[in-house]
Amino acid sequence: MLGTVAAFAMAFAMALSDPSASGAEGAGPVSYEAVVAAEAAAIEANATAGGSIEANLSADQMEMMSSEPDWRASARLYHAGGGGATGNDSLGCRPIAMRTVAVDPKVIPRRTRLFIRETVGLRMADGSIHDGYWYASDTGGAIKGQKIDLYTGHGRGSMQPAMRLNMRTLTIHDAGDFDGCPPAWETASN
Repeated sequence: MLGTVAAFAMAFAMALSDPSASGAEGAGPVSYEAVVAAEAAAIEANATAGGSIEANLSADQMEMMSSEPDWRASARLYHAGGGGATGNDSLGCRPIAMRTVAVDPKVIPRRTRLFIRETVGLRMADGSIHDGYWYASDTGGAIKGQKIDLYTGHGRGSMQPAMRLNMRTLTIHDAGDFDGCPPAWETASN
């Protein structure tokens, strides 16, 4: 996290010191494009600082990263508490943070283990790295067609690690089926 903040601060400082970035000679307001470029540089610096994500992927994961997805779906985030999810999922299981996905079962069958390419390498709140596996164990009245809801945990703050995925179209692979309830985080990628 500190690396991201430092990279962003450095890029932002460079944008402020560059007269062409502000559109005027000397100090002045920073253009929207300069801020976006600084944010992109900070994200890229953070991604490369942690080493190669691909080095930690299995052969199956590497194949899914490079192949055509089974589905493309628009993602939304949901959480427990404060009007979010309460109780059990549609299978009668407790939702697992950053593993449970609500789907339209007419599009993606429940009990499908999913591999979502864009979540690989996602840094979790506890510092661990997401392996890309999710479990289609929930449904919802507003989830129709090519939409999915990613369960992030308890409280609005739990959505922070995945916020960049909200309202984006994600690439989803069928990684097999699962029985019972989705596994806990510690055993989910096995």
